Amino acid sequence: RREEVAALAGVGLTWYTWLEQGRDISVSATFLDNLSRVLKLDAAERRYLYLLTQQRPPAEPGKTWCVVPQVIHRLMADLVSRPAYVINLRWDVLAWNAVADHVFHFSTYPPERRNLIWMLFVDGPTRELFDPWRDQALQMLSHFRRDFVKATQEPDICALIKELERLSPEFREWWQEQDVQGADHGWRRLNLEGLGPVAFEYAKLTIDQDRHLRLVYYAAMEDNERSSQRFAAWLSGR
Repeated sequence: RREEVAALAGVGLTWYTWLEQGRDISVSATFLDNLSRVLKLDAAERRYLYLLTQQRPPAEPGKTWCVVPQVIHRLMADLVSRPAYVINLRWDVLAWNAVADHVFHFSTYPPERRNLIWMLFVDGPTRELFDPWRDQALQMLSHFRRDFVKATQEPDICALIKELERLSPEFREWWQEQDVQGADHGWRRLNLEGLGPVAFEYAKLTIDQDRHLRLVYYAAMEDNERSSQRFAAWLSGR
């Protein structure tokens, strides 16, 4: 009953009635979370409630440990000429296809070092892969910083940052700059062994919003040097 819902949510009956009627009242996130709990709403229903009342989705707690759905593995396997991999909020590389492994060599790293931001700042071969390294590292760090604010209380992501501040002077300096970039698409230039620099377009695609899983997809750019043809020939010789 309405009276029971109001009591369990910790508000007065009149105020809760106004909420149901859609009146112009101030609604806090704490109340909406309480109401979601009382009504036993799932994640989609809770998000819908927030959009109705505050015209925004709820702030989801960051999760750094996730399992990649099997269908995503199948999707990446179908991308026979496009490097693709999945990262979580901590930028751990959780899954990848054969092309991405040929480019980034993810399978050669132990699981605890299979982290893109660690590889970018600490691992020598990865630093040489991204060319120019500085410009691309700054941009990727700004994207990582945006993800970090969603999980500032997660011990594993905090431990990663402390380790990088100790191991990388560039990370230690740049982490304090607070630069944030929003675009999840653009270009990368990778210096591939036996081929040289190749320009790629890339995009990050959200595959699980609640678990903060993103698929990162690369495609060699069509340009005057015919990068896509050169890249395809390089792949065929692997």
